[in-house]
Amino acid sequence: MRDQKEIHYCNLPKMPEPAFDAPVGPMRMEAIIIMAKKWVNGTKLKYSFFEGDSFFTPVTDTNGNQSKLFWKGTNEEKQAVRNAFSKWKSQEIGLEFEETDDHLEALIRIGFAKGEGSWSYVGRDAWDIPKEERTMNFGWDIVSDEDTILHEIGHAMGFPHEHQNPKAGIVWNEEAVYSALAAAPNFWSREQTFHNIIRKISPDDVQGSSWDPNSIMHYPFGANMIIEPPEYKDGLSPEDGLSDRDIAWVKQFYPKIDKRTFVALKPFHSEIISINAGNQINLEFSPEESRYYTIRTFGNMDTVMVLSEVVNDENIYLSGDDDSGEDRNSVIKEKLLKGKKYLINIRLYYKTSAGETCVMAY
Repeated sequence: MRDQKEIHYCNLPKMPEPAFDAPVGPMRMEAIIIMAKKWVNGTKLKYSFFEGDSFFTPVTDTNGNQSKLFWKGTNEEKQAVRNAFSKWKSQEIGLEFEETDDHLEALIRIGFAKGEGSWSYVGRDAWDIPKEERTMNFGWDIVSDEDTILHEIGHAMGFPHEHQNPKAGIVWNEEAVYSALAAAPNFWSREQTFHNIIRKISPDDVQGSSWDPNSIMHYPFGANMIIEPPEYKDGLSPEDGLSDRDIAWVKQFYPKIDKRTFVALKPFHSEIISINAGNQINLEFSPEESRYYTIRTFGNMDTVMVLSEVVNDENIYLSGDDDSGEDRNSVIKEKLLKGKKYLINIRLYYKTSAGETCVMAY
């Protein structure tokens, strides 16, 4: 069991809770929230590292002295992150990871500002972050700390903290937790500790029906921080690396892509969407003429739809729409060119049992 004074914790950025314009029943809401931060399967998540001295966080100490926390990392730190991306990809998942030198095209933008903690935005929350800002940071030496890197990449793929899983039944010794996290090496406020440790995430955010204390998304805790379950009163220390359940869940949300299952979508022809909630249909579209096209789903369902152009076997994002929790259907309007090839990915959050659902390009 590690000494509590040596344990660093992930400090997730706060994001607004989802709001729904229309009345949404509990089953529909659960399906939407579970999938809301997950990427469309097959997405290529490009990541970049901030370089040079132009990117930093200005800091002013209690005496008014100013300094800079630079976002650049060492070659060893960057290689450790590359290795962790490779480990996630080696699970044979549908997501792709690719490093780029251009942070303007990167969805995951990584800094190494020491003293700012380690954190990441969760899944598609990264879309809303300005391109000159980080979406992930490593705030301590992670060269020999692969679990922290795997953990933050797990957040970037859309997975929440497992120790905040309401199905865990954890009863915290709250004052002991607040005291431990206020001390070195974290120096957290009570608000930070509540947000990242004490607070139970919504049951709707949780995938699966059980708690995984060995998940890479779970942090260790020292003695006397947990009251229940009683077997963890003396501390909880997850096993190193990805757990079996981590691997099972990432494969469920991001199964390996089989291009043989892609469906050819023809203009003015409706294609039935016959998939279960959480699954995805992938459609190829080759325009017969260059013009503006409307691609629309029909039926009582919640979906996220993404349109990409296929260039040299790479999917280049063009547009997307998410109709979850709204009384409408996903729709994309774009000018598409004859001779080009396009890919339409539709991921289903939820649909009612009544009526057919389909997609059409016209």
